[in-house]
Amino acid sequence: MLKINNIDVYYGAIHALKDVSITVNQGEIVTLIGSNGAGKSTLLKTLSGLLKPKNGEIVFLGKTITGISAQSIVSEGLIHCPEGRRVFANMSVEENLELGAYIRKDKEIKADIGKVYERFPRLLERRNQQSGTLSGGEQQMLAIGRALMARPKLLLLDEPSMGLAPLLVQEIFAIIEEINCLGTTVLLVEQNANQALKIAHRAYVLETGKIALTGDAKELAGSEEVKKSYLGGH
Repeated sequence: MLKINNIDVYYGAIHALKDVSITVNQGEIVTLIGSNGAGKSTLLKTLSGLLKPKNGEIVFLGKTITGISAQSIVSEGLIHCPEGRRVFANMSVEENLELGAYIRKDKEIKADIGKVYERFPRLLERRNQQSGTLSGGEQQMLAIGRALMARPKLLLLDEPSMGLAPLLVQEIFAIIEEINCLGTTVLLVEQNANQALKIAHRAYVLETGKIALTGDAKELAGSEEVKKSYLGGH
């Protein structure tokens, strides 16, 4: 579904991603783990067209999308739910959801808003409330709901559990699994490696801009190297 072939990405003189290659197959949850500054968010920004790779190729559903505009990438069905939630604070919950569907021309937008409310009942209760007044967990639900309104073929999730209480973290990860079971492929960037490896099919470990390890998520969760570096084990 998605093939990233040998990409290099720079921030000015800083070589942020070095010869990175990743594959995401239809129907998978693939997680990308690594420490702060490893390049995880940089990779998602590159996939969504916010950054341009200096070298390499990105192929999505058989089509090369390297260097095309962010809006064109959204139109292809590759949808980015960014780190830090980024809801439109002065707009209502429902207006945020409507914005998620801005590229759509079909007549099922209202029905899809209803599906978001079924999945996130708290958003229904707050549908007319300004998004900036929501709790962190509610804003994360809104960010995911808004991304789903674009009907993603591949959903890029950047640190969905950041700053959330443990109970809410469990809820968000259960929702990611549910979204995947209903047919959406997910590429998940997450610092909570324990939780990410529990729900993912495959995983990549990124270290200082390079892929250090890759494999089955359950096997990586049992790896001594991964335990020591990312799971708090010894």
